[in-house]
Amino acid sequence: MLDILTEHHLVALIGLVSGILLGLAARLGRFCTLGAIEDALYGGSLVRMRMWGVAIGIAVIGSFTLMQVGLLADVSTYYLSIRWMPLASVLGGLVFGYGMALSGNCGYGALARLGGGDLRSFVIVLVMAVSTYVVLSGPLAPLRAALFEQVPVTGAAPGIAHQLGGLTGLPVNWIGMAIGALILGGSLSSGALWAKPVQLVWAVAVGLSVVLAWGGTAWVARTGFEALPVVSHSFAAPLGESVLWFMTGSARPLSFAVGSVAGVWCGAFIGSLIKGHFRWEACEDPRELRRQIIGAALMGGGAVIALGCSIGQGLSAFSVLALSAPVTFAAIFAGAAFGLRQLIVGFQPAE
Repeated sequence: MLDILTEHHLVALIGLVSGILLGLAARLGRFCTLGAIEDALYGGSLVRMRMWGVAIGIAVIGSFTLMQVGLLADVSTYYLSIRWMPLASVLGGLVFGYGMALSGNCGYGALARLGGGDLRSFVIVLVMAVSTYVVLSGPLAPLRAALFEQVPVTGAAPGIAHQLGGLTGLPVNWIGMAIGALILGGSLSSGALWAKPVQLVWAVAVGLSVVLAWGGTAWVARTGFEALPVVSHSFAAPLGESVLWFMTGSARPLSFAVGSVAGVWCGAFIGSLIKGHFRWEACEDPRELRRQIIGAALMGGGAVIALGCSIGQGLSAFSVLALSAPVTFAAIFAGAAFGLRQLIVGFQPAE
């Protein structure tokens, strides 16, 4: 089999399999970033926020377990190899969160809804893919690089667990696993979550998909010859990379990103069929479509500045306890809260 599959095929397959878990979680477990924020602010329910906590806790424990047994090197992960830029995390997170509220979904959520037949999400995916590359390597790339230059880490502790390890002298990986256990324990301390075992199971599956991605791509990088990057899921630049691959696949190799995007779509499609929710939907209101296009464009640019989207920073970066992860996630929450308030209640003062 290894004679037939190249290393590029292997990492794409890892992205596909772990991405299917994410797609199924979105459709069968209602795992959604914006939905969790909206439930917490306006729905009187923290169940989906706790689902996020469970996913993060599992991802952190799993990732640091991989590091402990030598299957994942912390410095090989992108989020622990780049110097943290606090302003980029805050500004990019706020812009991304606001754009997410305008669009009604993040990139991951749009892919999941597209798997259920929502053609409006197809527009969001395409616009976000293009806007990401405009800022990442297109006309706005020089400005982005000048304002937020990405500098490799040299000597400084690259993550939360590493800094705590330096302060206490305790093993970094054990600190990471302990933090993950605390996050998981705090998230599980809710009867409301336990009352919905299906959602709990899918939250665990989301965390495991991140660990599977880290472990799988690390194995390929360690045993192969292509020097492929060690990555996990994110849905900003990978959307653009997938669009480019579908247009120029004969000239570009497969990648984890392409497999991941395809996996989420496939998982969501399967999940929508299982639930009987698949149906074609289109936008009938030009104003709504305009708002979604603007939101998608903002998400793409914000994700590049913040070095990740709600999944890239909120799960993948969080899983290795990168310094940027909690700050970016909080900024995304704040930006989304601002956007939701604008859409739901407006800004008129109460009489």
